[in-house]
Amino acid sequence: MRRPQLDIQLKTPEQIELMRAAGLVVARALRRMREAVAPGVSTADLDAIAEATIREAGAVPSFKGYHGFPASICSSVNEQVVHAIPSSTQVLQEGDLISIDCGAVLDGWHGDAAITVGVGEVEPALLKMAAVAEDAMWAGIAAAARGAASGKGRLTDISHAVETAVRQGGRYGIVDGYGGHGIGTEMHQDPHVLNHGRPGKGPRLVPGMALAIEPMITMGSPRTTELADGWTVVTRDRSMAVHVEHSMALLDDGVWVLTAEDGGRARLGDLVTARQPADSPAV
Repeated sequence: MRRPQLDIQLKTPEQIELMRAAGLVVARALRRMREAVAPGVSTADLDAIAEATIREAGAVPSFKGYHGFPASICSSVNEQVVHAIPSSTQVLQEGDLISIDCGAVLDGWHGDAAITVGVGEVEPALLKMAAVAEDAMWAGIAAAARGAASGKGRLTDISHAVETAVRQGGRYGIVDGYGGHGIGTEMHQDPHVLNHGRPGKGPRLVPGMALAIEPMITMGSPRTTELADGWTVVTRDRSMAVHVEHSMALLDDGVWVLTAEDGGRARLGDLVTARQPADSPAV
């Protein structure tokens, strides 16, 4: 099924189960990369871990070859916001922040998620910014779950919840022009999910929707520019940036965070669908 106008793909519960399998592949790859992050490790080293993890699961890295992108992850360090290309010459140093975005396609269905990780000892203010982005992402997911449950939720309720959480967390720039998206049989689908805005606008939040929620915030200006490689997006003022993301789906009885190993249970509690076992083991 597809909703008119925005061409929003609605999934059946069985299709969401397939998306969960792809999401767990992404979760496993991100966990292994998180464990590997350390001073002296290159972003190419992390890319190799991701590709090996994805392929051993019988999946395919969805980023590799996407509009010509040459790698399995985006590895954005410090002032790099999103879409940075892994390189053997970009070696992580003590105090860096790295945002790792990873996607996989399994049996035709996509998973997409991102984490921000500190390298060694990192300034507390930077770790706080990463935590604020994480909290904002979960606030957006919770807003989607509550909106679908009430039957009154609209897409921009997510945007408003993300923005509100960021504003409550401190004085950060919310990157404009980039945001979340629908996900399913393609990595990027309608609708675009902004990280700011007034609530109560856009399409209704209904069971079958699958969305990637991904706040991107900075320590300074929200304005960005793209580098000459045609991919890497950096802050114009070169302030530090963070990026986090989860893919989630709405069902009749709650939300399922497809790229979280626990399905979102620790952060969302009873908002999570019964399809996600309460004692689900890590993958």
